[in-house]
Amino acid sequence: MPSITPASFDPFDPFAPFAPFQEPARTLLPHAGDDNGDGSHDTSHLQRVWKNAASIHAEEGGDAQVLFAATLLHDCVAVEKNSPLRAQASRLSAEKAARVLTSLGWAQAQVQATAHAIEAHSFSAAIMPTTLEAKTLQDADRLDAIGLLGVARCFYVAGRMGRALYDPADPHATQRPLDDTRFTLDHFHTKLLKLSEGFQTATGARLAGIRHARLQRFLDEFSDEI
Repeated sequence: MPSITPASFDPFDPFAPFAPFQEPARTLLPHAGDDNGDGSHDTSHLQRVWKNAASIHAEEGGDAQVLFAATLLHDCVAVEKNSPLRAQASRLSAEKAARVLTSLGWAQAQVQATAHAIEAHSFSAAIMPTTLEAKTLQDADRLDAIGLLGVARCFYVAGRMGRALYDPADPHATQRPLDDTRFTLDHFHTKLLKLSEGFQTATGARLAGIRHARLQRFLDEFSDEI
């Protein structure tokens, strides 16, 4: 099983961001997601989550091959944020991933481990991860939802959903219920600012603290400007 090391990186290889699993990436990427035009869950998202996962793995360990497959396939069934099926997205992705890996001849133990990591990664699913790989993937994916990347993705998704930036009468909902289906800024209070509290690994928690501070700083400066 290859280790995850910077020495594996080749900047001229389009699959280099997935080092040292460039060859598995060639096989799995065609199954990694539906082409629904969602730039918050595209190949660049997978690259970033893998970078996060590899950083956590370097300190925490675990089965790198399972972790990589789970990372590549964790969003392989696309469900919009405002869909009533949103809470089922990770289960649907886990089921598809299991079929893909089984068709590729993976051992059932690794298939099941990958499927559990995928099903448990989602905030909406509220499933407790029970393996190191599942904990690592959950942390790696949530790191991409906080910090400045989290800010960018939050406003990108809100634009796709047609939501306002904020409520001009009460931007931080001090006198009204929070409603992130209407106001983007409300999503910081309903979800983003809470994410750093639930990290599963020590490494993930440390990285989350750094990104949470950036998220809070953005919110403070954004509030000052409005």
